[in-house]
Amino acid sequence: MSLASNKILISNTSTNTPGAYLQPVTISSIGIGNLTAMNAGTLISQFVPAGVYIMPLVATANVAIEVNTYVNATGAAVNNWVTYIASNSGGTILSDGYNVRANATTSNQTLTLYTANGGQNVSSTFTS
Repeated sequence: MSLASNKILISNTSTNTPGAYLQPVTISSIGIGNLTAMNAGTLISQFVPAGVYIMPLVATANVAIEVNTYVNATGAAVNNWVTYIASNSGGTILSDGYNVRANATTSNQTLTLYTANGGQNVSSTFTS
């Protein structure tokens, strides 16, 4: 259950309006990372903030979601980023804020994800 579910939400409201259940989260300046590092080009891949997100198909061109499977062979810490949701795909993301990243196939991308209302106030009698 989402922590935002206990808020007063208004039924039949559009995304990103006061009281709506879904709110957008934008990740910008997404660059290209490699298998072991966040940075392989001029801009770095970006961590997905902790939370649960819907990633629509239309929002994902040139951006993949990757998970760090962290390998500790011979006592050395080695990141190992693997594709969780391929670019030009959609899905549901569960992120801890550190081991899930957005990685672009071409630099300087922007990704909009949707999450349960994380705190936008209801603008009416029942403001939070």
